[in-house]
Amino acid sequence: MIEYKLTPDLDVDLAHDLYVASTLGERRPVEDRERFAAMIRNGNLIITAWDGGLLVGISRSVTDWVWMTYLSDLAVRVTHQRQGIGKELMRRTQEAAPQARLLLLAAPAAREYYPHVGFQHMPHAWWLQPDERITP
Repeated sequence: MIEYKLTPDLDVDLAHDLYVASTLGERRPVEDRERFAAMIRNGNLIITAWDGGLLVGISRSVTDWVWMTYLSDLAVRVTHQRQGIGKELMRRTQEAAPQARLLLLAAPAAREYYPHVGFQHMPHAWWLQPDERITP
């Protein structure tokens, strides 16, 4: 049975292991331990999924609790995928800040998943990479 917890002080080593085991580590700075630790520490809404003592899923978000919740990371161990854990993590994230919109950026392999669970595609998002600057 999977247990879900609000986990504001998640151990960075446990998180690192999960990110690698879920393939999300391929798209996050897991090799830069200091940056990865800061990333985990600065999420202000972290919900985890546990199979006994094993961390099997995470929803890591930044939220103001009333307007917007940015779901920055959703990860489930490959061994535990397709069991509804990701969907339950998202549901609990939305439940934690019920007035806020839930926003995320989908990994290319997950683009077809999010409409399936109710998300609307928003084609008018914009971003700058860390090495890019606002033009004069």
